[in-house]
Amino acid sequence: MKDSEAQLKVELSEELENILKYWKEFSVDKKNGGFIGQRDHYNKEIPNASKGIILNTRILWSFSAIANHKKEKEGELRFLADRAYGYIKKAFRDDIFGGVFWEVDAKGNPANRRKQIYAQAFAIYALSEYYILSGEEEVKEWAFKLFKLVEKYARERENNGYLEAFQEDWSPIDDMRLSEKDKNSAKTMNTHLHVMEAYTTLYKITKAEAVKEALDNLVEIFLEKFYDARNQHFNLFFDKQWNREGNIVSFGHDIEAIWLMIEAAKGSGNKELIYRTQGIAVPVADTFLTEAYISGKGVMNEKDLDSGATDTDRHWWPQAEAMVGLEYAYQISGDKKFREAITDIWKFTQKNIIDHENGDWFLRIDENNRPYVQEDKLGMWKCPYHNARACIVLTK
Repeated sequence: MKDSEAQLKVELSEELENILKYWKEFSVDKKNGGFIGQRDHYNKEIPNASKGIILNTRILWSFSAIANHKKEKEGELRFLADRAYGYIKKAFRDDIFGGVFWEVDAKGNPANRRKQIYAQAFAIYALSEYYILSGEEEVKEWAFKLFKLVEKYARERENNGYLEAFQEDWSPIDDMRLSEKDKNSAKTMNTHLHVMEAYTTLYKITKAEAVKEALDNLVEIFLEKFYDARNQHFNLFFDKQWNREGNIVSFGHDIEAIWLMIEAAKGSGNKELIYRTQGIAVPVADTFLTEAYISGKGVMNEKDLDSGATDTDRHWWPQAEAMVGLEYAYQISGDKKFREAITDIWKFTQKNIIDHENGDWFLRIDENNRPYVQEDKLGMWKCPYHNARACIVLTK
């Protein structure tokens, strides 16, 4: 077992190098500055593609996190992290109303000025990680300003939780959806998950009491509102009053949530929350192995608990998050089935998800392991964040 663990670490460390090589070589926009907006399945750059804040903040986070993980890489990656920070500051920062825009055009002019809380969270997350690398006070100050904006406008004090989105000036917006496939719900598990993740790192660099209070509150929300102890899943969509909307569960978000909750509780130092988050990790992981994972065939996408309909596509990011979440379940339980599943998911990923011809990972494949050729290799949502982070966490 020890030999297989060591081999897995070696292979994941090598894969981190491969991911880094791809993004260093193919993401930099030498024409318009910053990073390009889109490459298709075949790695062909799409001319004049717009640029999204999610891709850009995830690039900043990834280059910063890899540099913080591998100090020998700090020299070469600091330049790229600086580039990412500079571009976000120049193109995405709203100097009038505060926050970051959702999208800019190829030349860096605002194309969609809406204030999605998911986006503010990723900006906080990326800036906090970049501060650890750079030590620049203005970076920490900006991250904390974003935190205060989110707390001021998005945190709903009456019912608790965070609202999804706002207009440019932080006034209400009718369509709050993060993407076209999402429900137009006032509160979502996905956004709360990434606000919690962002606040975990922000508290690490600030130790501000206001951040700690918000972080503890978010963990409580996950335990009391999103988590369903009856089925060991996390509900995804709610209205303002926390009435559930629909009954779809996302397998990737289930397994990602357990380890991010544990990290949030540990980051806060709240012993009660550490105990409670660790207490649900193994049940969630058990259910995940039963419902989401098929030996030799990876992790499926999602399921409608009402109809029983399952989306059997294998997206790239749940494979990465599964390995991390299952490792946390193993550390708590000592049950070897979790480690065996990690090894199996990694082998599946190596064979079917990693693009050995054009680099990085396919966005998704079908149940017969055929890639969707209409999907991006690099785009609004396709980035080096989930897979690079899994490699970092599992090789520490």
